[in-house]
Amino acid sequence: MAYQALYRKYRPQTFSDVVGQEHITETLKNELSAGRTVHAYLFTGSRGTGKTSCAKILAKAVNCLNPAVGDPCLECESCLSIAGGENTDIVEIDAASNNSVDSIRELRERVAFAPSASKYRVYIIDEVHMLSDSAFNALLKTLEEPPPHVIFILATTEVRRLPATILSRCQRFDFRRIDPELICERIRYIAQQEGFSVTPEAASLIAAAADGGLRDALSILDLCACGGGEIDEHTVERVCGMAGSDYLTEMADFIKERNTEGALKLIDRLYAGSVDMQRLVSELASHYRDLMIIKTVKGGSRPIVCSAARLAGLEKQAADYDIEDIMRCLSAFQAASAAQGGSMRFETEMTVIRLCDPRLTEDYASLERRVSALERASAGFSGENAPKPSAANPQQKNELNTDLENSENGIKPQAAEVPPETSEPDAEEEPAAPAAKPDGGDVTPVENWSEVLSVLKSASPLMAGVLKDSKAYIKGQYLLIDAPNSQFRSLINSGGPYKESIRAAARTVLGGIYKLGPYTAVRKAEEQDPLATLADKLKNFEIN
Repeated sequence: MAYQALYRKYRPQTFSDVVGQEHITETLKNELSAGRTVHAYLFTGSRGTGKTSCAKILAKAVNCLNPAVGDPCLECESCLSIAGGENTDIVEIDAASNNSVDSIRELRERVAFAPSASKYRVYIIDEVHMLSDSAFNALLKTLEEPPPHVIFILATTEVRRLPATILSRCQRFDFRRIDPELICERIRYIAQQEGFSVTPEAASLIAAAADGGLRDALSILDLCACGGGEIDEHTVERVCGMAGSDYLTEMADFIKERNTEGALKLIDRLYAGSVDMQRLVSELASHYRDLMIIKTVKGGSRPIVCSAARLAGLEKQAADYDIEDIMRCLSAFQAASAAQGGSMRFETEMTVIRLCDPRLTEDYASLERRVSALERASAGFSGENAPKPSAANPQQKNELNTDLENSENGIKPQAAEVPPETSEPDAEEEPAAPAAKPDGGDVTPVENWSEVLSVLKSASPLMAGVLKDSKAYIKGQYLLIDAPNSQFRSLINSGGPYKESIRAAARTVLGGIYKLGPYTAVRKAEEQDPLATLADKLKNFEIN
């Protein structure tokens, strides 16, 4: 005997077997028990939720010789002939391939004939939204007043495409997406019946991939069972071509850190591993959706389907994200998943690059964040702290205001044009950078220092590497840098492009022109060594 797919083998035979649609099955059973069946039904909902199964059960139930509380008995001659496909009074029509007006005219001619062996002649028209306008018009009169021995059952996944005249003539039932827990329960039951093992994590992953459709879940389970042995998360990921939660977490970390290079290398590695880019984008959108839920739903039952270990990882990552960044990433990946035509790999790479570099994003939220950064920078340059324009650079006075006006008008700020070395004030003209204590009230941490380093990386990879794990603070007109790498001071003091690249990156992100200085934590007096104190004082002079 030929192998039968699981979704066919375990197709529901009675209304009581249908999973997750009790609001429909109970109503139909009550109608059948009371003898109040109507002439036209409309079953609508997403794929794999039980529309066709319920249509076939209804066709059996209305013709069953011994119905049991609305359910067919499955033992009488009528039920057995319908189950075996031998009953000519049950007609299934695929509207996708029979959508012409001629097909409907032929149906109208056959409707007049009485059933040959059953009480009702039942027409099941699947994917009815595929009928042409002229076919709908031809069906309209027959659907409104069919002969008493005819019942129509229309099934569709796109009810919005049906004319209102058709909708008004049918009793409508909306099939819901099946709850993931019910899908997991069904998967475990079928696995037990078939004699193979499925881990709880694998069942949850299959339910998530099925997106509320039990037929899709059983199709995935069928593929996973072909490999033999226990079905675990890795089996499901391999069969479905999924990226896996580890890759999703890694990608989200790269985006948070503005690490464009790392994100692109990860995409290349996944592409080389035959991961479908369309599915990857969809999974990334789902990943950020889970982060959004965790960020906004505080405690209780969250609408997230995942293992306990993955939930812990999501909660940890959500703690490092702002809800604004989560929404921005979610919107970007949703837009990418809806893209049509072209290379999906290119679309994925462009989306990730835009998310890693906010300057490339033209949305209002990105401009608002950049304007806020410029406003914070302008506040630090007001009053007595405002830098005086030098004779060699007279336009310096208005550069900050120009950037602010351009940002407010929706004009993207351009990278700073760094003045030549000769235009910088001499060391004698600038006061030395003040020593900064960690708890100094007038020292403001630069929250988006990682964005400055991201911009710096494209201009000076060496300097960006030296400043890895560094922090920065603003004190008046000074940008104070706390770099754990000892090479920082020597590279800056050597002159060349290093100092200017830092200034240019800072101006691009922060919107201001700063003098550079070291950030030095002052130790307690009793722990100070006199020679170390003298050395620190010598190092605290502003670096030109």
